[in-house]
Amino acid sequence: MRDTARLAIPMIIARAGLLVMVAVDTAMIGHYSTEHLAFYAAANAIQIVMVLIGVGLLQGTMIFVAQAHGAKAYRECGRYWQVGLINGFLLGLLMLGVCFFGETILGSIGQSDQLSTGAADVLRMISWGLPAMAMWVVTAFFLEGLSRPLPGMIVTILAVVLNAVLNFVFIYGNLGAAEMGAEGSALATSITRWLMFLALLVFVLLMSDRSSLGIGTQIPNWWETAYKLFRLGIPMGASRGLETAAFSALTMMAGVLGNIPLAGYQIAFNLVALVFMCAIGVASAATIRVGNAVGESNSNNIIQSGWSAFILISFIMLFFAAIFLLLGMPLAQVYTDDLSVILVAGSLIFIAGFVLLFDGGQAVLMGALRGVGDIWLPPLLQFFSWWGVAVPVAYALAFYLDMGVSGLMWGILAGSIVSCGSLGLRFSTVSRRTIQRV
Repeated sequence: MRDTARLAIPMIIARAGLLVMVAVDTAMIGHYSTEHLAFYAAANAIQIVMVLIGVGLLQGTMIFVAQAHGAKAYRECGRYWQVGLINGFLLGLLMLGVCFFGETILGSIGQSDQLSTGAADVLRMISWGLPAMAMWVVTAFFLEGLSRPLPGMIVTILAVVLNAVLNFVFIYGNLGAAEMGAEGSALATSITRWLMFLALLVFVLLMSDRSSLGIGTQIPNWWETAYKLFRLGIPMGASRGLETAAFSALTMMAGVLGNIPLAGYQIAFNLVALVFMCAIGVASAATIRVGNAVGESNSNNIIQSGWSAFILISFIMLFFAAIFLLLGMPLAQVYTDDLSVILVAGSLIFIAGFVLLFDGGQAVLMGALRGVGDIWLPPLLQFFSWWGVAVPVAYALAFYLDMGVSGLMWGILAGSIVSCGSLGLRFSTVSRRTIQRV
């Protein structure tokens, strides 16, 4: 648990930093113009789905590097990074191309012409940073697979500050720059992403052990390695996409119930998302430590690494659950002064306290299963948990049993319980088998 925590803490901070960056963008654009905030929100709704799927597709880099490092096959680590960079760049170009169809996509799902046009302008500006974002993800995963998460954390912290400064310049037109509103924030994000990637790239190229890691050497079987990374990433990308889509569906259900229920739901869900960064960090640490144990062919360490990460996140989530259960109303008041919204959000935050206990556990168990290379059945279990349990249960409770927006949060709890239980059984079964490197 100590070793897992030491590895997880920098990754938790790094992932929380990315969420803070989005929050800063939202706040600074919101103070500029409500209309531009709507443009940004619509553009971000498309971007975030692509980014999360892309992160899943590229996560194979972390798994392969962690297993190779555990097996002391150090030169393979650099090979996976270099091939992953090419995969990331090509994926970034694909996402860039999708952004130029933003107006068509938004119009096809019923958004107004004005919103579609404004959001499309934001998407085009943000598209230029997507190749850099994808290559930064690959490089961060490479370093984390080597159990070196500090550079990614430091770069992310600096990026939050830089992005805010660039927002000040480009959103409001300060220091002689043009006043660009939401487009300015997108430009700031693109510039920041390129600088984030270049910073990590320089760090990797200056590492003292770069030669022993195979960095800069010729790569045999390039296409075979690229295919391995892509094949491993497909189910993980699909899993992230399906989970994101499920939560988007629940948000739309909250919107059907009215503006006040939607506002209360968004507050509670945002708090869950903030705390969930702890689970994402511990899950990544579980992937790496389990992957190392697979590389070492150490079955006992596979079991201990996975379950110690689960126990660690259980303690963390128990702490935050207590805060949610006891301080729901005060937490809601941080977001709004509207009493009707506070009452809705407070009740949802109370239920969310129970959600945390199982949601964190399922995320970490998923990370442990990725570490052993078990990537096909777990996404199916999650698909059933979210689309077969959470969404229909939430719909039934909210609309058929007239529980309203509270029914949506109870539905998430049901899905989390099923996901945590099924993934726990899967890891218990798989970790006792003879496991080979993927």
